[in-house]
Amino acid sequence: MTDFMAAPLTPATWRDFEQVMGENGGARGCWCMHWRLSFKEWAEGAGEGNRNALRTRAEQQPPPGLVCYLGGEPVGWVGLGDRAEYPRLQRSPVTRALDDTPVWVITCLFVRRGHRRRGLQTKMINAACDFAAEHGRHTVEAFPVAPAPGRTAGADNAMTGIASAFRAAGFTEAARRKKDRPAMRRTVTGT
Repeated sequence: MTDFMAAPLTPATWRDFEQVMGENGGARGCWCMHWRLSFKEWAEGAGEGNRNALRTRAEQQPPPGLVCYLGGEPVGWVGLGDRAEYPRLQRSPVTRALDDTPVWVITCLFVRRGHRRRGLQTKMINAACDFAAEHGRHTVEAFPVAPAPGRTAGADNAMTGIASAFRAAGFTEAARRKKDRPAMRRTVTGT
């Protein structure tokens, strides 16, 4: 998979992002707004409202994530940014801040159907960590799902990624507030 690359979500890459997310905007009209809004706001915006909200956010700096490509074809999305951008993350007892360390959080990993189960998540996570480092962050955090042995994660709870992919990308467990939801961290360095 040497033809993997990632590019920031901007107006120039928006159509590629739409291709990755499909007509449903990922899952249930989310368009990667799940952690950015209250549940009520997210549900009311499901579909076009959430799509427009993220499109507006993609016009700002720093970009809200990365569109990932294989051989030039858009196949994945990584949502990430400063913890302060995600009020819903901060309110959840499972995903609230571990301490006062300034962090960027990887909130979403989405791989298009037909490209899943190929090890892309680890490449996407590494690209996100490089992106955070380029923007002056030294710590990246995530709250992936850790399915029980012999089980798989469902689409709704796998949106934050799979813990094994984060371990493969150099993350370590910092806390576990729920049996299947480790809080994971990685220190990154700038380029």
